[in-house]
Amino acid sequence: MMNFERRRDRFELFDSMDSPAVNLSFTLELPDFRPWCKAQGLPPFHVLLFAVLNAVLKVENFRYRIFEGEVIRIDRLTPSYTVVNQHHDLNFAQFAWSDELREFVARSLAARDQASNMAALNDTYQGMSPRECKNQVFVTCIPWLDFTSIQHPAASLGCPDVPSLAWGKFRYGGNGRLQLPFSVQAHHGFVDGYHIHQLAQTIAAELKQLIQ
Repeated sequence: MMNFERRRDRFELFDSMDSPAVNLSFTLELPDFRPWCKAQGLPPFHVLLFAVLNAVLKVENFRYRIFEGEVIRIDRLTPSYTVVNQHHDLNFAQFAWSDELREFVARSLAARDQASNMAALNDTYQGMSPRECKNQVFVTCIPWLDFTSIQHPAASLGCPDVPSLAWGKFRYGGNGRLQLPFSVQAHHGFVDGYHIHQLAQTIAAELKQLIQ
């Protein structure tokens, strides 16, 4: 937590505000990993989810949370994301982490199928303890839209310590590059614009390493 202690004064500044969230939308540039996914028989969304969540763990500022009034640093993540069910309502897919890509994707697909086939809201997250809830990052994908901004819901405006991430429609950017709208919401006491830049660069690096 030494790195956090260096910015505790920044944390206290933003945490005292009614809404300490920073919310930034931008065009994320990535290596076009879709041909590799096709060759490997892997769905691009789930491969990108794997890369994004690994990047979150590698950028320390995205691992800080507030629990029982104290700042903590999480060591693991419980993957979850939104899906659309048969009635075109959202639901939540949640599953156990795996460090191995194919196992991660298999678990993600099983969670997607379970959640998308449910009419009622999947409330398995309610079985998590308050501490376990801090191991989340809220993820949503809006593949139909090339959005330019987004407002993420927050259970408490005063405590947006669990980051919210969203991305939209892929488009080919030329020269083997992929572009997509990407949004990050986080506690400004933990995350600045520089750390969002770090996250973007780390996601690209994670994908580059996978496809090589």
